[in-house]
Amino acid sequence: MAPPLIALRQAGLAFDRQPLFRGVNLSLSRGDHACLVGRNGSGKSTLLRVLAGTQDVDSGERFLQPGTSLAYLPQAPEVEDPAFAPALRCADYLRSALSEEDEPQGHKVDALLAAVDLDAERTLGTLSGGEARRAAIARCLLIRPQVLLLDEPTNHLDIPTVEWLESELSGFRGAILMISHDRTFLEKTVRQTYWLDRGNLRCLDQPYSQFEAWSQRILADEEEARHKLGRRIAREEHWLTHGVTARRRRNQGRLRQLQDLRRQRAEWLSAPGKAKLGLAAAPKGGDLVIEAKDLEKAFTLPDGRRRTIIDGFTTRIQRRDRIGIVGANGSGKTTLARLLMGELEPDGGLLRHGHGLSPIFFDQKRETLDIEVTLWETLAPDGGDSVMVQGHQRHVVSYLRDFLFAESQARQPVKSLSGGERSRLLFARLFARPANLIVLDEPTNDLDMETLDLLEAVLAEFDGTLMMVSHDRDFLDRLATGIILLEGDGRAIEYAGGYSDAMKQRLAAGPAPAEKKAAGAPKRNRVGRQGTRPSKLSYKDQRELDGLPQHMETLQREIDSLLVELADPELYQRDPAGYVAASESLTARESALRDAEERWLELESLRENLATGALGHDA
Repeated sequence: MAPPLIALRQAGLAFDRQPLFRGVNLSLSRGDHACLVGRNGSGKSTLLRVLAGTQDVDSGERFLQPGTSLAYLPQAPEVEDPAFAPALRCADYLRSALSEEDEPQGHKVDALLAAVDLDAERTLGTLSGGEARRAAIARCLLIRPQVLLLDEPTNHLDIPTVEWLESELSGFRGAILMISHDRTFLEKTVRQTYWLDRGNLRCLDQPYSQFEAWSQRILADEEEARHKLGRRIAREEHWLTHGVTARRRRNQGRLRQLQDLRRQRAEWLSAPGKAKLGLAAAPKGGDLVIEAKDLEKAFTLPDGRRRTIIDGFTTRIQRRDRIGIVGANGSGKTTLARLLMGELEPDGGLLRHGHGLSPIFFDQKRETLDIEVTLWETLAPDGGDSVMVQGHQRHVVSYLRDFLFAESQARQPVKSLSGGERSRLLFARLFARPANLIVLDEPTNDLDMETLDLLEAVLAEFDGTLMMVSHDRDFLDRLATGIILLEGDGRAIEYAGGYSDAMKQRLAAGPAPAEKKAAGAPKRNRVGRQGTRPSKLSYKDQRELDGLPQHMETLQREIDSLLVELADPELYQRDPAGYVAASESLTARESALRDAEERWLELESLRENLATGALGHDA
């Protein structure tokens, strides 16, 4: 077993005399890819800060192997990262992480900024929270640390960038510990799961896909043990710990219902007359929710260019459809949702809403809660002990229980809630409003998995229609009956099923015309906001490109020679030190060859696209 690069031993920490965690033991060795999960407010981010060395513990110790390089991505780098100076350019922010020995790797700065879709010339002070996170991710990856600590790396990232990050982390040779609530991301990147639960840290030495069944067994065993001892489980703990599990168990029929809805959506999408539908009046009973034909929408940019968001989009959305809207950042997802809702006027085409449409919209920026009032007053601001929920009267406490709040919390102020609890309260208030169409714009950002489970359960029971703008692939797979994919060039393509179904259909259909044209282009390379697009590589890049083939050939010859040397079965007995040196040399040269190949591909793709004018314009 490899020695740990970083470890905590019997670590404990308390805030306001309340223990946050105690007796924590955790170690990460080279090649460990682990995640840290738990409820919002359980102490995950604090534990990660302890590992990063920015937070002291009250007891126990932190160990970092001498000479080990470490990179830490906080949840809010613009606040927590001392190197994040508002006046710095993005490129300079990344380069500030490099030492003098690392300077030859400076060419990777531009490639990483292109991968996370940031302009090298922008200053950090002009970045949004999501853009600041992307810049900090690029900075962490640039220095190739031996230990990588990531706090919610996928928040506010679009799906192409998340998939790029998955690829980067999957090939990472050092140790990784990350906090994330993106199930698909975790299933693709981690092999070990740490669970911080009520102050205790448990470890599952298996991929995240096994976590749910493992954690449920632990909770069931605890409940059985308490029952045998004759202890009564407090109502608050039962709702808080087991509420979502109970919902999941009693609603196994939801999956069958979802598959039926997806089949209905697929039948409509494959209907011969689908592309030629007219806008008739809504049928009796309000089954038709939205009907659109040849919708068009474009905006004029400050520099005078015309940017097309939607060009000739046709669809029909019916009651109980669950439509996911996906695409890269800036592709127009929120614009399309607002168009279909009727909040924006289309430039062309026809749009009709069904009879009695009553929509509500959950914005990315979230509604605000008055932190000084109680949960009860938040749901019943006019007084009384009941709330109208989708046309039915419910007692405030009973309704709060649906969202996993204990009875004792009803009279507590909102400021006493954790971040995840505040999100649950926001959803409780949202879903109490009378509506038959709910439009959610990035609803899963910053939610813990318990709240995600709750949100999915509530939405599955909703008898109306949903539209969801989201980058959470697992969330879409669990809920969506159809996906509208925005390609970023005005084209919007509709698929039946969840996100995974849509990607399979898209792959089977082959690349779209715009994709064929841009095949091989570096991911969303952008030109600086000022200046013109170059027509060829810089002298430095061209010289590097010319020299890379010979460099790769040299590395390959050295690798072949080392493989022959290490194939000698008697080498270790004859020269142990020589065997170790040859093994380390082989690893270093294989890594150098991969880097050289990646760099050649970057430069060659850039050269071809500069020559053909295929670089994407900043929009």
